[in-house]
Amino acid sequence: MTPSVTDWGHRLSLYARLARLNRPIGNFLLLWPTLWALWLAAEGMPRTDVLVVFVLGVLVMRAAGCVINDYADRDYDRHVKRTRARPLTTGAVTEREALILFAVLCLVAFALVLLMNRLTVLLSLGGVALAATYPFMKRHTHLPQVHLGAAFGWAAPMAFAAQTGTVPVLAWLVFASSVVWATIYDTEYAMVDRDDDLKVGIKSTAVLFGAYDRAMIALLQVLLTLLLAVIGWRAGLGAPFLIGLVAASGLFVRQQWLIRDRSRDGSFQAFLNNNIYGGIVFAGIVLSYLTTA
Repeated sequence: MTPSVTDWGHRLSLYARLARLNRPIGNFLLLWPTLWALWLAAEGMPRTDVLVVFVLGVLVMRAAGCVINDYADRDYDRHVKRTRARPLTTGAVTEREALILFAVLCLVAFALVLLMNRLTVLLSLGGVALAATYPFMKRHTHLPQVHLGAAFGWAAPMAFAAQTGTVPVLAWLVFASSVVWATIYDTEYAMVDRDDDLKVGIKSTAVLFGAYDRAMIALLQVLLTLLLAVIGWRAGLGAPFLIGLVAASGLFVRQQWLIRDRSRDGSFQAFLNNNIYGGIVFAGIVLSYLTTA
């Protein structure tokens, strides 16, 4: 029997859930440092083709990362309150479907990057490797959040390569800041699932830090602020960036308050708060270039 339009619509909705299209927060967390890098590389507005390719690439690769993450965690997610209703865990989507969807999304992302120069294409291979291996890190190391940061931050050297044909020190500083930032917000995210993760043996920085989680997050927040200050100094950014950095740092204070009792809801709200943080830093970069143009 030929599937009806309704059947296809249902399948597509399941694939959309698997790719987390219904939860765009991850898109923004990946997009913000990519935009930081694009504007810094171009010293203002980047080329239109580069901007379009990278924005679309972020959306596609984030979706691919979610799919392969759920595939890797399919036997664990049913034991975690937050993830037990995911399509792959419930059997609504098969393992074969998930792998096909992952392959298709990766091919789309690669087609996009082929529109860029050779250096960007070569760097993209590292990005795919980081994204594909991240979901399996939580079985072997307590630092999967750092690996996630590397996967997310790899867009920074790629952005510089696409815009300028080179990967200067500034690009690696943006990469480093992305790694530290992802470790902060994904540790807050992991605090939501820590009780369940301990039961099933999933590793994370939240588990590693234990009772020192808030202190370690605070140290990482200070480190990120210093890294961004150095980036601003090397890029010659002005007062708007410094004002934005101060305002963004105030959000870190709020995050510490939200995780004060390590509650699931407070930790999740602290995680979500990082979207505003990334937007404020980006606004500071854009306004700095606009005021010096």
